[in-house]
Amino acid sequence: MRFRWLGAVALVAVVLLAVIGWRVFRGDPADDGPRPDQARPGPILLVPGYGGSRTGLSRLAQRLTAEGRTATVLTLPGDGTGALEEQAVTLDTAVTDALNAGAPSVDVIGYSAGGVVTRLWVENHHGAEKARRVVSLGSPLHGTRLAGLGAAFARGSCPVACQELAPDSDLLDGIDGALPAGLPWLSIWTTLDETVQPPDSARLDGAVNLPLQDLCPAARTGHGELPTDPYVTALVLDALSADTLIQPSACPRV
Repeated sequence: MRFRWLGAVALVAVVLLAVIGWRVFRGDPADDGPRPDQARPGPILLVPGYGGSRTGLSRLAQRLTAEGRTATVLTLPGDGTGALEEQAVTLDTAVTDALNAGAPSVDVIGYSAGGVVTRLWVENHHGAEKARRVVSLGSPLHGTRLAGLGAAFARGSCPVACQELAPDSDLLDGIDGALPAGLPWLSIWTTLDETVQPPDSARLDGAVNLPLQDLCPAARTGHGELPTDPYVTALVLDALSADTLIQPSACPRV
């Protein structure tokens, strides 16, 4: 009887190891840590794009503040053109400060390259255990041809962040997997994006993916207008509310 029991235990162990090994082989997202309470929104951190301009995001932050949320636009090192991992560290420092001050979690909005910085933060800094929700706006999560051209033919005018945003860069290859399970993420982009090419480079496995014109065909929004576009602002407000994040089904009224 004892040998049968030991044999059964060994069989269960083999099955568990096989399942774990299959998950790793497939690249399934890990789900090792706790997840923030979705019903308790905390402060919102907004991550600028390449070049570090805070103008458009500041207007979005003002709208979020008017809705009763605490919203802060980060200032990135190197004017947002330096190494994206350094920018992810800046984001993590701001998150840590918010949590140490008593916040239950944070929401993060990443615009353009700021969405890549946020994805890098999730990957390298346990972001899924700290962020309640994430929204990315026009983010070249799989790179953009403009950066690829700069890295190939004008490297002297293509700083580190530019080189890292080239399609198939080592950095982008390192975050090409699915999101960790249980992290609500809305990725919005415009099909008229003239900077992120192709625009659906913003598509992210495991996120709620939303080309703006699928909902609002009349939207003439370009890349630079994403943080201030009224349709996008309405979608961001809904996404960061206390309600469950779901795929939007209709163009918001603005």
